[in-house]
Amino acid sequence: MTRNRILDAAEELFADRGFDAVSMHAIAQAAGISKANIYHYFPNKDALYLAVLRSASENLRALLQEAINSHGSVRDILHHFANSHLQALLKRPRLVRLVWREILEKGAPRAKELAEQGFGELFGNLVGLIRSGQERGELRAEIDPAVAAILLIAGNVFFFQHRDTLRHYPEVSFVGDPEAYDRAMVELLLLGIAAPNPPS
Repeated sequence: MTRNRILDAAEELFADRGFDAVSMHAIAQAAGISKANIYHYFPNKDALYLAVLRSASENLRALLQEAINSHGSVRDILHHFANSHLQALLKRPRLVRLVWREILEKGAPRAKELAEQGFGELFGNLVGLIRSGQERGELRAEIDPAVAAILLIAGNVFFFQHRDTLRHYPEVSFVGDPEAYDRAMVELLLLGIAAPNPPS
């Protein structure tokens, strides 16, 4: 599909060069289409950039919804989503580079756009899930669900960013097994937020 080819090419170029250094002509060449064809789908480069971000956030929101639909307890949902989230980061490293490049280079304006293009909604949904675990008595009522959500996401982002360094650390044996890392990471998180006597 032409639109997907445009998005894939734009994602790669934006990640490698940054937003300002990429022209619509370069994106058209990378996608193997005419520049006029891009404008059929996207009115300008900014709209194309936002569409790349929106596509990524939609994918992650779908992973969270899949976890919610497929598992019963909040504990199981968090395990499932954490693993799916990390796998998504590892499968689309260009997109992660794109997000970090834009935040570091553009600061607050780009950060606001990232939140508005769906990443904020994903985070809100994750916070809502944790809050539902509190309401059901599975998680401690006094913890801040936003902090718990940040810790889960941050654990995966840190692994993604530093796994090549971590593999050279003594006592680190999980770099080649991201699923094992996520199981351990979520269990450690749950040790802090799980209710002492959750309902069975």
